[in-house]
Amino acid sequence: MTAPGSPRGGASGVGPGAAVAFATIAFATLVIFGFGMLSLALGEDVIEVRGLGAVPGILGLVAGTVVFGLCLLSVLRRPAPSFWSVLWITAAVFLAYLLALWIGALGAGAGIAAATSIIGRIATTWFGAIVAGAAAISAWGGVALVRTRAGRPRWPWERDEDQ
Repeated sequence: MTAPGSPRGGASGVGPGAAVAFATIAFATLVIFGFGMLSLALGEDVIEVRGLGAVPGILGLVAGTVVFGLCLLSVLRRPAPSFWSVLWITAAVFLAYLLALWIGALGAGAGIAAATSIIGRIATTWFGAIVAGAAAISAWGGVALVRTRAGRPRWPWERDEDQ
């Protein structure tokens, strides 16, 4: 058993790799759930241009998720990751999502004007807020996992008698 104050001991935070994995999965899950619930509540599709299919949305989410994971990994590899990094991670993910959505719409047959109107609508409605909010919440959680120095939960009988 390692000492409580050691880098990977009982009183240290989660490792950067595990934190990135948990936070990245949380980001993608929050976006998918948020889009589904908002679409259900408003009675609107996320992308309202007919005939495009799912390719632009899938490409946008994949690009946003990859950018999220890479940005968070670059932050969490530092000795003391800052919660302020959540702001630029959120901005990078939001812009990557919109750019990939625009490229996906063009690739699916929408014209430049239609693709631009799609990302304009996403960026200015609750759908865009869901992407940014999911990125902010998940990035904050990833940083918190690494910075927290709590130990694992223990039953009363597992505690040392000396303490």
